[in-house]
Amino acid sequence: MKLSNKSRYGVRALFDLAFHGDGGSAQIKDIAERQGIPARFLEQIFQDLRRASLVSSKRGPRGGYQLARAVREVSVGDVIRALEGPITVYDPAEDANEGGDGASIAVTELAFRDLSQRISACFDAMTLEELCDRAQNQGVRRSSAGGYVYVI
Repeated sequence: MKLSNKSRYGVRALFDLAFHGDGGSAQIKDIAERQGIPARFLEQIFQDLRRASLVSSKRGPRGGYQLARAVREVSVGDVIRALEGPITVYDPAEDANEGGDGASIAVTELAFRDLSQRISACFDAMTLEELCDRAQNQGVRRSSAGGYVYVI
């Protein structure tokens, strides 16, 4: 199983929002710059995340996106499902189209369903809070994007 760029970027963007946003709003351009994600693609990702109620948006000069839930309540699995749909390594429709031994298909289908549930549980066990803690432990510095800088 390989995650799409959309999912990987979505997780990185929400980590950025949680880690650098400090509970406030962040603009797409700032997240895109820090994470090296194309801003246009990130806009599409945030629309999906907003529809899934993972982020909310605010217009205006201090506007942007913010997390809709606490960092401890948002899992990596939530983000992936919002952007990709169900987490699965198996599509039963593919086996139905191929034909073959029904007993073998039933055995492997159950195994793949079990694997899908285990993978989903792993993604659900990791929260944005844990990613922020990992960043802190690895010495990642928080953005100093707060206020204006005046130079005379």
